[in-house]
Amino acid sequence: MSSGRTRGRTTGPDAGGGRRGSGTGTARRGPDAGAARRGPDGGAGRRGPARRWQLVRAGSDAVPPSTRRFMQRARQRRMRAALPWAVAGGMLALAGLVAWTLLGTGLFGVREVRVTGAELVTPVQVREAAAVPDGVPLARVDLAATARRIGKLPPVERVTVTRDWPDTLVVTLVERTPVAVVPQGDRFVVVDRSGVAFRTEPSRPADLPLARVARPGPADPETRAALQVLAALTPQLRAALVDVTVEGLARIKVRLTGERTVVWGDATRGADKARVATSLLGRDVDTIDVSAPDVVTFR
Repeated sequence: MSSGRTRGRTTGPDAGGGRRGSGTGTARRGPDAGAARRGPDGGAGRRGPARRWQLVRAGSDAVPPSTRRFMQRARQRRMRAALPWAVAGGMLALAGLVAWTLLGTGLFGVREVRVTGAELVTPVQVREAAAVPDGVPLARVDLAATARRIGKLPPVERVTVTRDWPDTLVVTLVERTPVAVVPQGDRFVVVDRSGVAFRTEPSRPADLPLARVARPGPADPETRAALQVLAALTPQLRAALVDVTVEGLARIKVRLTGERTVVWGDATRGADKARVATSLLGRDVDTIDVSAPDVVTFR
């Protein structure tokens, strides 16, 4: 039995090598086995050339819907935040352009000065007094200063200056209304209701009453007293009026046709005095004293 077991084994130096060679088929690696797979530079023999990386934009389907919605909301928030600033900047730019066009160019310059309400003065006089050069930007015209210059014309009581785009300056006048004439030497000075002397005539205007004062003017007390008396006269007294003579503030006389005289006294209680004097016009008298209208004397 011992001899049978001995025959069944393979003994000797090559016993292990023969079993591995025929059983597993595994080659034994020697020192140069790895070198056979490496290239000349020591790298792996199976590697190709180095790869070049390139960035590409991912398609819309590569971004999750939730992320896309978040990014869209973020863009909308940024746009809403920037919109007021963009609108304000645009409006400022537009305002600057408009201001430059109106103030810095002659595109809307003055081409015409239109005058209305002028009878005692001529449009040429008004334009010369306005002193607005042709072509100056209409928006730069100082309307108040222009009105003050025109208002220095004696016949002008009030003046309004406005703009009529694109190129016209409109001057509207209210001239003084004459209420009396004052003889000054061989000429006659026309005054308005305030006593302003604004015109001189070589002869007396037939439709204006005559007031005899020494120094006509709005600051002269005698001029104001004469105008106050004239304003109080009734139509009957006006129809018969020759003149109002002011020798002093308490010595005013009203001369009528037919060499009649009404002693007026001062300028107070004008309505009462005019009423009493009118009631006595039919009397055959030369002088009616109404300086104290409650106690009337005549002769």
